[in-house]
Amino acid sequence: MALEKSQITVLLVDDEADFRGPLARRLAKRGIDSVEAGSGQAALELFADRQFDAVILDVKMPGLDGLQTMAAIKKRQPDLEVILLTGQASAADGVAGIKAGAFDYLTKPVEIEQLAGKIRQAVERREMRQEQELEAQFRQEMQRRMNVAERLASLGTMASGVAHEINNPLAIISEAAGWLKGRLAKDQSASDELRKAGELAISKILSSVERASRITHQLLDFARKNDWEIQEFDIVELASDVIDLTANAARDANCKVELHAKSRPIKVWSDPYQLRQVLINLLTNACQAVGTQGGGEAWLSVDSAGDDVLIAVKDTGPGIPKENLTRVFEPFFSTKPPGKGTGLGLSVSKGIVEKLGGRIEVDSRLGSGAVFRVSLPRKPQVSPVRPEHGPSLNH
Repeated sequence: MALEKSQITVLLVDDEADFRGPLARRLAKRGIDSVEAGSGQAALELFADRQFDAVILDVKMPGLDGLQTMAAIKKRQPDLEVILLTGQASAADGVAGIKAGAFDYLTKPVEIEQLAGKIRQAVERREMRQEQELEAQFRQEMQRRMNVAERLASLGTMASGVAHEINNPLAIISEAAGWLKGRLAKDQSASDELRKAGELAISKILSSVERASRITHQLLDFARKNDWEIQEFDIVELASDVIDLTANAARDANCKVELHAKSRPIKVWSDPYQLRQVLINLLTNACQAVGTQGGGEAWLSVDSAGDDVLIAVKDTGPGIPKENLTRVFEPFFSTKPPGKGTGLGLSVSKGIVEKLGGRIEVDSRLGSGAVFRVSLPRKPQVSPVRPEHGPSLNH
């Protein structure tokens, strides 16, 4: 890996100014810039607002010696390479330094070409290690996406069939429960205790049917290829409608919801029905998150930025653990208690937003709530309508 001139900046730490200054000038002639420090403590203070490619560090210094300074540097930046400088009589310190994590050591007086070569080797080693880490992260991310894609492929083929098969008995159960409810209401011979127990049981049946029906509808939304109805509408008005539609969820969670819009109207060409579903999912999740801690606030904000429209749903809930931030959009992933969520809402929402040519992101810290941001083009590219498929969005 070839390193161009002035690409490298090193921290040069030595308590002897007469040695440090000339060495820095000689390195500069070889394309290596130096920031000088006269002590270990001074060197550590420079790390507050500077980045270095490598450190050249004298072992024998008053106060913090070289090995102590290196230990402190490694604690702050474990991947930063350190080259130690030792006297002829103290080569053992250099060996001890390598065992403690130094890249290498040189004895004084320093041969400048050798030092410049060691610096370049140290920087190359660090860059190679960083590239390997990035490649490993990339491979891990690609593997994760492949796993998700495989799950989506298999889920897409079975979800529709499962949903339809479940909907048929659900309809029968709902009808039978309704019949029982009517009979119970007409039966004058039933005691008050039996009537209350029966009404409670029927209520539980109907509630469970409603929840199961909601799950099957989400499965169908997840599996099918929806037709898209692209039209011009005011997204601020749509956001206001969403707040009205989620009023019950907000009230149940003791969540105060506010709409923030810097201007009105904000016109956008998109699918209002699909986008409404996304915002309902996000705002309902925000209210439910707030509800887990007894109440709080949520905000739905809409703004425009050039050719894009920006939507954010923010809450004062407990936040999302860092390890879950990359998984919240995966199908069937949910942090809600059993029976409280299907894990499909955010996955479906992400698919809709991407189909509309936009993107959705989440930002959260534990104890600081969460914010979901949606960015959409105000006028996405749409290919000619094919009657059998509906509009096709290209992005």
